[in-house]
Amino acid sequence: MLKKRIIPVQLLSGGRLVKTRQFGASRDVGDPVASSKVYSAQQADELVFLNIERGARTVLPMLALLERVSEVVFMPLALGGGIGTFEDAEALLRHGADKVVVNSAVYRDVSIVSRIADRFGAQAVVVAMDARRDPETGRAILFSDCGRRREDVEVLDHVRRVIEAGAGELFVQSIDRDGVMTGYDVPLVAEVAEASSVPVIACGGAGTYEHMRQAFVETRASALACGSLFNFGDNNPIRAKAFLGNYGIPFKVV
Repeated sequence: MLKKRIIPVQLLSGGRLVKTRQFGASRDVGDPVASSKVYSAQQADELVFLNIERGARTVLPMLALLERVSEVVFMPLALGGGIGTFEDAEALLRHGADKVVVNSAVYRDVSIVSRIADRFGAQAVVVAMDARRDPETGRAILFSDCGRRREDVEVLDHVRRVIEAGAGELFVQSIDRDGVMTGYDVPLVAEVAEASSVPVIACGGAGTYEHMRQAFVETRASALACGSLFNFGDNNPIRAKAFLGNYGIPFKVV
């Protein structure tokens, strides 16, 4: 059985670590470098950093952070938010990122995925998808630009398109569950993971270790990303792995 992964996701705004609720207003929860150092000691498998600045979105804040974080952690780092061109992705990868997370730009030009994969390998490009449930139909609808722009493409059509373009991994985020801590959108994750030939990271909603167990058991997700679960309360990746290991869910020994 393939090893599963637990990945803390860190949202960044103004150089600080923040948390949101359903992609709304953010609250400050600390220093991203200090937090990363703690996660490194707590056996996190990877770290994902997402720049959620709503104004002028560039990769410059991520480049500055990358240099500082690389000095204190020794695990794969994936960075996204503000990647609008291949050159943006290239800058992050050449400055030490192991992976880049691309989202909004892919809807306009899917070739950015192919260019990154061709130059750095498919394992270096993660395509993120933010989905919100239609309140009337319950159908999952994709959004870009930090959840502000609705995209006119079906979820599974987008999954197939980005995989064909060379995506090495998918990052599926539920806007409805973001920061709510009521559990992952298991049906959404299951649907995407079933249709995907590449690993899927699920994000949005983890509030307990039981939520993580459910997502791993009921879907083919390769990894679970957590924010609020680790930011609020006495929870961490070590304890999560110990709990999940009791249910036979395998993890890499760090």
